[in-house]
Amino acid sequence: MSALRFSGPVLPDGEIREVYVIDGRITYERPAGAETAGEGWIVPGLVDAHNHLGLEDGGAVDDAEIERTAIADRDNGVLLTRDCGSPADTRWVQDREDLPRLIRCGRHVARTRRYLRGYGVEVEPDDLVDTVAEQAQDGDGWVKLVGDWISREEGDLAPSFPADAVTAAIDVAHANGAKVTAHCFGEASLGPLLDAGIDCIEHGTGLTADHLAQMVANGVALVPTVLQTGKFPGFVDAARDKFPAYSATMETLYATRREVLMSAYDAGVALFVGSDGGGSTRHGVLHEEIHAMVEMGLPAEYVLGAASWRGRAWLGWNPGLDEGDPADFVVYPRNPVEDLSVLVEPSRVVLRGRVVA
Repeated sequence: MSALRFSGPVLPDGEIREVYVIDGRITYERPAGAETAGEGWIVPGLVDAHNHLGLEDGGAVDDAEIERTAIADRDNGVLLTRDCGSPADTRWVQDREDLPRLIRCGRHVARTRRYLRGYGVEVEPDDLVDTVAEQAQDGDGWVKLVGDWISREEGDLAPSFPADAVTAAIDVAHANGAKVTAHCFGEASLGPLLDAGIDCIEHGTGLTADHLAQMVANGVALVPTVLQTGKFPGFVDAARDKFPAYSATMETLYATRREVLMSAYDAGVALFVGSDGGGSTRHGVLHEEIHAMVEMGLPAEYVLGAASWRGRAWLGWNPGLDEGDPADFVVYPRNPVEDLSVLVEPSRVVLRGRVVA
């Protein structure tokens, strides 16, 4: 493979550099005959930390649709994806040099008849530990729990599993070398999950000051999925007549979501960026989630870092573009820290050392 040359400010430090790519790796030693392939602001590949590749309304999709949506994410600059639950077998994506790097989470683990049909593995508390062990072995180091969902008996949000079952399940996941994250909208499910040693919270609209302090102390991350929580008014309206208590809860969570997000940031919780792509949410829109988080009040540089160099480090990948690192980066014609609108117009997308878009 011939050597490629890219030049421009390299984030996060903004130092102007000549970046060369040989055999899929970064080098700063000028090779002979390098071909200029792009100039501009160079950003380590974007990270979608909450994606559902292979999932659409009703369940799994076929390989052709998985490929289409993976390419949509890739062309949006997303070169590393943490799948947060999918009923489709997406292992083959990891063998494709032209598709984003994929960290699989297995299937959602939910309570029986307490989640969206066709999405996850649905179990009762007695089977939770064995199921989590299976998902830990099936995935790539993560397990996804559905921490809460509407209980038709209670007519409101309620934890999916009792605290003792959650504790045992997280213990077995850790014993199998996997971290655990959980879907949590409300407040009641969060304490038991945090007490049990969970590693990450998705959405987190019910977090309190005590929860945030516990997350900081234990290094628990938050992926707030601002676009997804923006759908709460629709949930409020749909449930108003049949489940008024649930409707009222979701209305309150929507009203306080910005306060919770900014409190998490101010407390020092590690925030990351996830589009929740899949189901009724489109792919290729991570830039919209970045914009939404900034519009909530977070600094642009912080959010871009969460979606790039800090997100990569959190998931065990190279945060920057050092000598010998994998050549996964995006080139933009303007500084994205100063102008987030440029995120929709990458000049070059480089994955595994190849210009793919």
